[in-house]
Amino acid sequence: MSYQALIADSELATRQSIRFYLEQAAGFQVAAEASTGPEALTALLHHRPDVVFVNLHLPRLDGFSVLREIWPYFQPQVVFLSASDQPMLLALEESGVPYLPKPFTELQFHQTLCHVKTNLAQPQSQETIDMLMRLLVSEEPPTKPTYLKRMLVKDNHKLFFIKAEDILYFDADGNYITLHTLKRNYTLYESLTQLEQRLDPADFTRINRSYIVNLNYVEELECYFNGEYLVKLTGGHTLKWTRFYRDNVKTFLAKNR
Repeated sequence: MSYQALIADSELATRQSIRFYLEQAAGFQVAAEASTGPEALTALLHHRPDVVFVNLHLPRLDGFSVLREIWPYFQPQVVFLSASDQPMLLALEESGVPYLPKPFTELQFHQTLCHVKTNLAQPQSQETIDMLMRLLVSEEPPTKPTYLKRMLVKDNHKLFFIKAEDILYFDADGNYITLHTLKRNYTLYESLTQLEQRLDPADFTRINRSYIVNLNYVEELECYFNGEYLVKLTGGHTLKWTRFYRDNVKTFLAKNR
């Protein structure tokens, strides 16, 4: 079995060393390289590699920020690279997350790669995923709940972001969700319930089992049958706010006092 790897480091020499060692090892192929945080983010979401070697201090978007962005979509095996962050390397060592101090020797690389192979041979446990998530969060302790400011979408083999403020509503149908904007629609592949937890409840609310609407685009509520409402949105869309979710009407009313 061959595993796909991605290398994200600003130094060409480091990327070349890792590529060389991986090509010498059985069972690994380098899917892509990146020298900046945005490049790493785009490559990760495009290739979805099995393992990523990522520098903690990538230009323009650090390694932790890159992982925070992709973590809701998939969780690769991670090997951190760092030349100077000794406290963080100590924390990584204590947590059992693979890492390589820069510069690293061939022996250090192969010891780390053995660790990675062991992890790849078995599915990541929830404990491992939670532990990595705690590391990501601990690097930027939130003073309040953090919600999506933008969403990554794919269209015609291109990846780009849609600002949350530009989203009209989400429409779930089976295993996919349609993201609606005033200009066009995009397809997402995730649970509406999971998505709801990542949206700011001050702006987005669930109105029935299939729809989440951006309250900023609600133009009118019309009383319907049996305590339900018809929701009229900017752009001419009309959706039904069902009885099961009518408690969420309070959010809309509070927002518009």
